[in-house]
Amino acid sequence: MFIAWTTTSERADADRLALGSVEAGLAACAQVDAGVTSYYRWAGKIENTQEFRIWFKYLPDNASRLSEWIHVHHPYATPQWIEVAVENVGEKYLSWARANSISPPFPSQKPS
Repeated sequence: MFIAWTTTSERADADRLALGSVEAGLAACAQVDAGVTSYYRWAGKIENTQEFRIWFKYLPDNASRLSEWIHVHHPYATPQWIEVAVENVGEKYLSWARANSISPPFPSQKPS
């Protein structure tokens, strides 16, 4: 199993990405956290922004497809996208994730 995350400045975008990834069967679960303050350098300036973090839990077979989907649908020109492999996953949770994810081949989808 993998966990990945990204951030958005708008709650509606976070909800859209979370729901869309689950509807597409790419993520078994997506969670939205509110109230994240990000500090970063952009265009030579240090910025700080209130953002929403979206966590995605998904199977390895879906990794490249989910990453591609996020980059197509994300509102940022350069979205944060960090993926980590999970070392230990409870068997019941992993079975649930397998039952609630689509494995390749994926249905064709066009960006909305």
